[in-house]
Amino acid sequence: MSGHSKWATIKRKKGAVDAARGKVFTRLTREISIAARMGGGDPSGNARLRKAISTAKAEQMPSDRIDRALKRGTGEIEGVSYEEVLYEGTGPGGTLFLVEGTTDNKNRTVAELRKIFDKHNGTLGSSGTAAWAFDRRGALTIGRAATEEQIMESAVEAGAEDYTDDGESWTVYTPVERLDEIGAAVEAAKLQLIASKIAHVPKNRKELRGRDAEVGLNLVEALDEHDDVGTVYYDFDVPDDELQRIVNAS
Repeated sequence: MSGHSKWATIKRKKGAVDAARGKVFTRLTREISIAARMGGGDPSGNARLRKAISTAKAEQMPSDRIDRALKRGTGEIEGVSYEEVLYEGTGPGGTLFLVEGTTDNKNRTVAELRKIFDKHNGTLGSSGTAAWAFDRRGALTIGRAATEEQIMESAVEAGAEDYTDDGESWTVYTPVERLDEIGAAVEAAKLQLIASKIAHVPKNRKELRGRDAEVGLNLVEALDEHDDVGTVYYDFDVPDDELQRIVNAS
């Protein structure tokens, strides 16, 4: 199970609830707007927009809100303009972080993320601080109802490089240039394709224990809760016994 999925599980075990629906809608609104601005407003010819709209509908986002987000992206109506950002940093125990997000004010976002890193024994770094430790790969998230055999028959036979069981879903890794093709194969097999994106996968993972593990996981959570942050990538794992200790101590 990936570190990110483990921490999501830990938060649920600690009694935390999923992000408020309003926050989910905010992130989806930004993704739809950016996808429309970059690839045009026709979902049939814009795979990223098509997936963003599909995800929004799955989250029961109102149709009028989806439509407004799309039109802001194409410039048909005025609104806040968002841009994609990628920040790099270090955390406890020499861990490395990549933080993807969207913002309408880079100066504000940088200042706020720097405070989060500082508070959790980390440092927001400059370009090149952490990116070297990650590979860019396609990543498909598939519903847990799929069996391993189905993953093999659909995704792997279509060219996927690897897959992992994340507990409540599967993650399938693909060559970047074949992400859409393999995603189409998964959908053709009638499997639930929850998400499709370009991800940053650590080349190597560090094991964290003790206080470093607690601080590292808290840093992930604090970053993930920031409104401008979409995905947090990091190069550490926390062993199951440490995760259980943290659960028991909470």
